[in-house]
Amino acid sequence: MAGQSATPLVKEHEAAVLRLQDVGVRRHTTEQLILDGIDWAVRPGEHWALLGANGAGKTTLLRLIGALMHPTVGTVDVLGSRLGRVDVRELRARIGHVTSAQRVPQDLTAHAVVLTGHSGTVQPLWRTYDDEVRLRAHDLLTELDVKDLADRPYGVCSGGQRARILIARALMADPALLLLDEPFNALDLPSREDLVEAMHQLAEGRPRLATVTVTHHLEELFPAVGHALLLRGAGPWPRGPWTTS
Repeated sequence: MAGQSATPLVKEHEAAVLRLQDVGVRRHTTEQLILDGIDWAVRPGEHWALLGANGAGKTTLLRLIGALMHPTVGTVDVLGSRLGRVDVRELRARIGHVTSAQRVPQDLTAHAVVLTGHSGTVQPLWRTYDDEVRLRAHDLLTELDVKDLADRPYGVCSGGQRARILIARALMADPALLLLDEPFNALDLPSREDLVEAMHQLAEGRPRLATVTVTHHLEELFPAVGHALLLRGAGPWPRGPWTTS
């Protein structure tokens, strides 16, 4: 997938935000090979699309780079830490994750939803949020152009507004890596267009932020996405992945 990048060119020798070397994943119960021979690097400021049919391994790969599981073989380095040699709880706290399946209490205000990104919880832990944290949540709502929704219940916000709020929540940890797991799922066309615009603005405003977006539809990708990783599951063709810039 070709595209125009909104970020400066990154030097090849610069440390990768994410690096996988000869990674494979096998399901222990059935010995099914889910991923095989994955070599992939994501550098600061790069925006990637993760593509592939259902069953190709996209969810498994996203779980690997989100520090939610370990590979069967190979090495996975995320934000300078190697899985198996680091406390994954601390590592997960440094990775932004946006998914349409995120559980959010519908009565929470947009500001409260963003605050839960600081504590990594579903419900707010009010005693853990000092004035600086609360101000940061407001600043992120402003950055995502939804500051007027700060006191509005999440449940009455539009699909596009909810997506922007969830991105702001994911940014509370000031991550270098943002993972978007089918963020357009269940959104109507205006909301999808709104989310594309939000991600475009975010890429322009945060030139060092790296993103990986899982999607089935290329038209949902924002203009800064200039790289793609295509996964192909088991079948009569050679097994992936293929990368392109």
